[in-house]
Amino acid sequence: MSRFNFVLFLLLISFTSMAQREKQPSYFGIQIRPIFPSSFGGSKTLELTGENYKFKLTQTVGYSFGGTIRKGITKLIAFESGLNFTHRSFRNTMSLTDTSVMADDKWSFDSYDIPINALVYIQLSQKIYMNTSMGLALRISPNDIKKITETGGAHSFTNIGRYTAKIGFNLNANVGFEYRTREKGFFYFGGSIGVPLKPIIELYSLHSVIKQTHVTQLKGMVNGNYLAIDLKYFFPLISKKGDQPLKGPIE
Repeated sequence: MSRFNFVLFLLLISFTSMAQREKQPSYFGIQIRPIFPSSFGGSKTLELTGENYKFKLTQTVGYSFGGTIRKGITKLIAFESGLNFTHRSFRNTMSLTDTSVMADDKWSFDSYDIPINALVYIQLSQKIYMNTSMGLALRISPNDIKKITETGGAHSFTNIGRYTAKIGFNLNANVGFEYRTREKGFFYFGGSIGVPLKPIIELYSLHSVIKQTHVTQLKGMVNGNYLAIDLKYFFPLISKKGDQPLKGPIE
């Protein structure tokens, strides 16, 4: 485990420990989300053209998973935080407009997200609730990415992705439904949207020819917006001897 991952792991443990010390019950859960490209807040496709070189980058289906902590504030309001790993996937194509030379490849950009969302509950029945939430996520991006795509001939394509900031923010919005039981925990199904407050990646695409010094370079910005299907499970509270925590707004 790298030093960076170890620090994030300690951060999640500290969140959990803090939640367990509170008198009102807090809940720890896990979540997994397939994420889909979205045009909300910016295009999901980047197209660049220069001289006789054309580059196209299209966001594809990715995924996100991690741990979630929910803390009740009132009967109608709660906060959620946690730590998520987010994997954005892309497909890129490179072509020369005056020849038949073409190449394609796959890219991925990873980040760690720490969301802070405010939730509002709506009780639909004894065990079924609807909630909506909104907030910001602190986005931590690891190392930049460089990938070389060979065509099998004299042509070569080099793509470099540089994060515009190692630390950035996403705007989050969620809506979903959950089924709550005291013995088996809470089961949540919903949808969300993630929109970075500014483009997350500065992309450079270069075309070169062996034994030639001239290089064609294109530059563009990647947004990384997404829609997601949210699947969450919150573990039930474990009964202990002695004083029990007070019932919270999600019991």
